[in-house]
Amino acid sequence: MVTVAKNIVDTLAASGVQRVYGIPGDSLNGFTDALRGSGIEWVHVRHEEAAAFAASGEAALTGELAVCVGSCGPGNLHLINGLFDAQRSRVPVLAIAAHIPTSEIGSGYFQETHPQELFRECSVYVEYAASPVQLPRILRTAMQAAVSQRGVGVVVIPGDVALAEADDETVTGVRASRPRVLPGEDELKAAAELLGRSRKVTILAGAGVEGAHDQVVQLADTLAAPIVHTLRSKQFIEHDNPFDVGMTGLLGFASGYKAMETCDTLLMLGTDFPYRPFLPEKATIIQVDLRGEHLGRRVPLDLGLVGDVGDTVEALLPLLKRQHKRKHLDEALEHYAKTRVKLDDLATRRGAGEPLHPQYVGKLVDEAAADDAIFIPDVGSPVVWAARYLRMNGRRRLIGSFIHGSMANALPQAVGAAASQPGRQVVALSGDGGVEMLLGELLTLTQNRLPVKLVVFNNSSLNFVELEMKAAGFVNDTTELHNPDLAALARAAGLYGVRVENSDDLPKALADAFAHDGPALIDIVTERQELTLPPSIKADQAKGFALYAMRTLLSGRGDELLDLTKANLRQVF
Repeated sequence: MVTVAKNIVDTLAASGVQRVYGIPGDSLNGFTDALRGSGIEWVHVRHEEAAAFAASGEAALTGELAVCVGSCGPGNLHLINGLFDAQRSRVPVLAIAAHIPTSEIGSGYFQETHPQELFRECSVYVEYAASPVQLPRILRTAMQAAVSQRGVGVVVIPGDVALAEADDETVTGVRASRPRVLPGEDELKAAAELLGRSRKVTILAGAGVEGAHDQVVQLADTLAAPIVHTLRSKQFIEHDNPFDVGMTGLLGFASGYKAMETCDTLLMLGTDFPYRPFLPEKATIIQVDLRGEHLGRRVPLDLGLVGDVGDTVEALLPLLKRQHKRKHLDEALEHYAKTRVKLDDLATRRGAGEPLHPQYVGKLVDEAAADDAIFIPDVGSPVVWAARYLRMNGRRRLIGSFIHGSMANALPQAVGAAASQPGRQVVALSGDGGVEMLLGELLTLTQNRLPVKLVVFNNSSLNFVELEMKAAGFVNDTTELHNPDLAALARAAGLYGVRVENSDDLPKALADAFAHDGPALIDIVTERQELTLPPSIKADQAKGFALYAMRTLLSGRGDELLDLTKANLRQVF
């Protein structure tokens, strides 16, 4: 007898799915049993949230459908945070949410929830399969929605339905299509006319420039336009780019902010950049996005174009004349060079016994990591150091919870990265609070023999939260963490673990951990009072910043504070 569960597994295999992340449970018995002999790997995690984050990480790297499962009630409810991350990051994930027995639904039965309602906000498709007759069509529809709309498809299925005989044994492979989307000729001419009238064009490149690096660089050369990149586009556009001037936004720095603030035309390519205060108020704005519903969502546009960035730029280039006046570009590049020097000057050693500068940690991780490493920073201060000190080269990847902004994403996403990319180095940049939140996933690394390298910025605080509180004028001890020796804890879990308390010990510690044939954790005691300032702050935040600045001065970094103050507080004074 071919069961519904067997048909589901066969369909996944036919669609190229290679692994499933989850925790077994009785409502999943039919599914997990059907996996045996299918060729699909079962990746056992310690918490379902990690299963969803692992699937999100895999899908972000491969662009292909990744799968996670959860048993009924609390089991699949735990998936929700990772599924929100996948949905907001626009990566294709299928979640199979097991349900209580069909006969008990609606009776307040043990572990009863309504998954089809719970997952509606974090999915592009969710449906409840109450009978074998509904499958495999519901499954195909969920998978097609996930790969076509780049989001989460959810199939809710009771355990008894999964074990039932299949009413339809059809097996169909589902794959994403790659359509070519271009604006109309009149729209391209209008864009060329607006750009031709401009003398100071700045490009803001978002994640939509993936695969369009050379076209966008050629466009920047033609327009004499500096390129400001978002965090999600860093891996796609920063490398081999003589027109890059860094980032703006909450994680950015002064050069990116200035290049946008001083332009007369801003060309937004494949970005839905959410931080409106960092966008210019008086410039002409042109936006290109594959999703028409996102045009003008942040600021009013002078022209919105629906299209793939690479194809649109290729069609636009023949309509443009090369801009010979390059003062705006030259000034932006000069400002970036100065800003880059200041940032690099912060990545210095400290004396024996002094907590390490996290900038120094970021710089040395960049130097020690492989040329094709996959970096995954936790949300919070680790993502700042990743943005500022990790260098992309066209082969390295940088993923994370950059839109959903979930704490503790690095470790579970690294599970998906390492499982789906065997042979590649995976480096998770974790905060102490982040790694402790899903500490059980250290056991996932050892059980599944995943050689993830965890670099822990251990400052005994929820540092980014603490900074925000102080900048807003709030000072208390709610962000303090009383940590154990995380390296010793890692060793107890079966990882290679080393603790670093002195700057001079860091190079060897990283080299040894990165060379270790298996998972490793480097617990690095870093400075708690460290600046992670955006390019500008509002005047009403100056008082809170002043209090924070005084503490930083007392920590012995007065000269660096003054340099950063000049770069970051220009809008305040």
